[in-house]
Amino acid sequence: MQTKPFRIGTRGSPLALAQAYETRDRLMAAHGLAEPMFEIVVLSTQGDRITDRPLAELGGKGLFTEEIEAQLRSGDLDLAVHSSKDMPTKLPEGLFLSAFLPREDVRDAFIGKTAPKLTELPHGATVGSSSLRRQALIRRLRPDLNVITFRGQVDTRLRKLAEGQADGTLLAYAGLRRLGKLDVPTELLDPKDFPPAPAQGAICIESRTGDDRMNSLLAAINDHPTYDAVTCERAFLAALDGSCRTPIAGYAVCDGDRLSFSGMILTPDGSRFHEIDLEGACGDAAEIGRAAGEAIRAKAGPDFFSSWS
Repeated sequence: MQTKPFRIGTRGSPLALAQAYETRDRLMAAHGLAEPMFEIVVLSTQGDRITDRPLAELGGKGLFTEEIEAQLRSGDLDLAVHSSKDMPTKLPEGLFLSAFLPREDVRDAFIGKTAPKLTELPHGATVGSSSLRRQALIRRLRPDLNVITFRGQVDTRLRKLAEGQADGTLLAYAGLRRLGKLDVPTELLDPKDFPPAPAQGAICIESRTGDDRMNSLLAAINDHPTYDAVTCERAFLAALDGSCRTPIAGYAVCDGDRLSFSGMILTPDGSRFHEIDLEGACGDAAEIGRAAGEAIRAKAGPDFFSSWS
């Protein structure tokens, strides 16, 4: 019988907190548990503290998870809630992604200050983004634009835009929806032209491999189509050694027991890219993602990846 609260680790941004509270509420509903049975533990990560440099210069995605994972491994936390696209493909020993909540809209949202659509920005306009994928896709569509690095929480980026530091920026529509900022986007970008990051729009829960009690509770809130889709996308990323240093897009959808996946890799300047599509059984999600990554790597050839280093 659990007598002390389950401790949920999270970053402290409004979006991270919204995700942690959604996880808590789903666990409460699934198991008939009262709110005092959960404690939200806010931790500061290196990625939160350093906002004046691109993530690629700092070491990539693990910057948003290391402090939280250290407490999860030590037993100070019972579970951790993350944005799935922030998660490295290799996790610390003893930890795994045990559940995914139902996926939100995967599209990227454009927020335009001088024009409502990305394609309508004037020649030479400035667009801010912290994502190498988005930067490469912007350059692919509009090589004339000036692309700069925009880091910070959602409100910070919107403030920078309002101050005139850029003519437009891009954010994940899923995050804006979770924050109730539905009126912010001026355009929602078609995933066919502007494919999302692997795992975009999905909340994941990380726990310890041997914690049967916690993992049994989490199994009740796991969304299986999201689990399979994100498993495929992360396998694609892993096959390409993907991180915040590499422009990679990938999107899988489970329809019944069938999974369809589309992936793209780009050079950072967006001038060259390769695409791949694969289908198969949802139960083979990891194998499909891995095969897609290996196939697109072979298709691109070794010279393609020299610009990623």
